[in-house]
Amino acid sequence: MATTPVQALFLDVGGVLLTNGWDRNSRKAAALKFGIDLDEMTDRHRMTFDTYESGKLDLDEYLTRTVFYQERSFSREDFKQFMLEQSQPYPEMLQLVRALKAKYGLRIAVVNNEGRELNQHRIRHFKLYDFVDFFISSCFVHFRKPDADIWRVAMDIAQVPKAHVVYIDDRAMFVQVAEGLGLKGIHHQKYEDTRDKLAALGLSL
Repeated sequence: MATTPVQALFLDVGGVLLTNGWDRNSRKAAALKFGIDLDEMTDRHRMTFDTYESGKLDLDEYLTRTVFYQERSFSREDFKQFMLEQSQPYPEMLQLVRALKAKYGLRIAVVNNEGRELNQHRIRHFKLYDFVDFFISSCFVHFRKPDADIWRVAMDIAQVPKAHVVYIDDRAMFVQVAEGLGLKGIHHQKYEDTRDKLAALGLSL
């Protein structure tokens, strides 16, 4: 049994609850579908995506810099729709978090890097607001993981002692940063392992 009861879960979204919103595989698929030079789009993406995720550009500005800097044979709306369609759920993880919240009365926070329009679509479309108490998203707070302040803001809002918080992310470095701040960390790789690690911390179903 865990000696320090868990009171809150802090969760990444892409790679944990849902697929990534706009990763290299999605961009490769977009390049093939729309006939875009992938290398050029990738270079432009790298130069501007951090700014978009930090909430300092909107989606149209991001697309102007990465795709619509020249005349295209397709519309912005078609391209945006394709972007949104890339998001898919991980049903087992969604159900696990919902069930743990219901059983233990946990506070649930999302701590993620995401651009505003993609983030809001994913929150609404997959009804994350049904079980997430607050969203500490990079586009809302204007800094990104691995900046430690994003976890500090989450802790300030949650008002839960850091020793009672578990942070779950599919990126090992982000888990290590959270652990350096005193949170318990789980590097998510597959559902069964994360479920068992949570059970070892006292959160079993």
